[in-house]
Amino acid sequence: MATTQLLSTVAHWETLPEGYVRAESDRPRLAEVATDRNIPLIDLASPDKPLVIAEIARACRTYGFFQVSNHGIEEELLEKVMAVALEFFRLPPEEKEKLYSDEPSKKIRLSTSFNVRKETVHNWRDYLRLHCHPLEEFVPEWPSNPAQFKEIMSTYCREVRQLGLRLLGAVSLSLGLEEDYIEKELGEQEQHMAVNYYPRCPEPDLIYGLPKHTDPNALTILLPDPHVAGLQVLRDGDQWIAVNPRPNALIINLGDQIQALSNGAYKSVWHRAVVNASQERMSVASFLCPCNSAVISPASKLVAEGDAPVYRSYTYDEYYKKFWSRNLDQEHCLELFRGQ
Repeated sequence: MATTQLLSTVAHWETLPEGYVRAESDRPRLAEVATDRNIPLIDLASPDKPLVIAEIARACRTYGFFQVSNHGIEEELLEKVMAVALEFFRLPPEEKEKLYSDEPSKKIRLSTSFNVRKETVHNWRDYLRLHCHPLEEFVPEWPSNPAQFKEIMSTYCREVRQLGLRLLGAVSLSLGLEEDYIEKELGEQEQHMAVNYYPRCPEPDLIYGLPKHTDPNALTILLPDPHVAGLQVLRDGDQWIAVNPRPNALIINLGDQIQALSNGAYKSVWHRAVVNASQERMSVASFLCPCNSAVISPASKLVAEGDAPVYRSYTYDEYYKKFWSRNLDQEHCLELFRGQ
């Protein structure tokens, strides 16, 4: 019964089912999406470290995201992650049934859309949500089928966490802070992952894989489908730009907590996922999140003398609950935490 809701159990839809079509005013207008050839691609193996830090600073101020090459995660591992993820979504319905849940607070679950209990229009996405840190606590509950799933995904989780912490150090330095400032402020960071599957869609102009949103966490590392674009980012408040995958590059976007810690200097970017009429698409998003008790407030060094911080102090637990109590595409959740 549960898996009948999953898009991945149906071979191919000829028309959109009821409950998926967006109102005319809330459609992706794919013909108006631009391509930006200047999206920052940062070579993390560059020997010129000050240049790398400067490039990260510029990307965070102007785009809110960037791509990284030579990030230290082997191409073979990235390929294995995508292959085993696709294999999972092609399992028989009775296998997927074991993991299906529409309870948003469940830490390991297979579900569809975004919040099927609450939303009025559904999104064209199935996803497997996995909590990843500490690994030994969560891996036993991960899927045992496909047979290689736990081994491949746990290897990737370890490597992507190290990359994430390294990038947080670079973001700290780019703000003129100590390298370990952000990591210390965020506490023992949680880590989770969304393994996303976007099937072929008969009418991509009428629907989203995911509507526009910002990420509530600190840093997101996206492994995109190398062959099919789908991520789009809002630039200058009104122009959607397509982010085309680069060979073996990962896409890094800042979450709301970096925007708050930077006192608004860096942007947590609005982004969305669109779907494709001719090809299915996969992506694997890894999220580094502050521990729930971490107190988030702008770094004092980034608040000019005599000025009030842009955002008040709050715990991540308070923020996360507020974020999930709203619709995904409402106003930026950080607006609710602006200083008085």
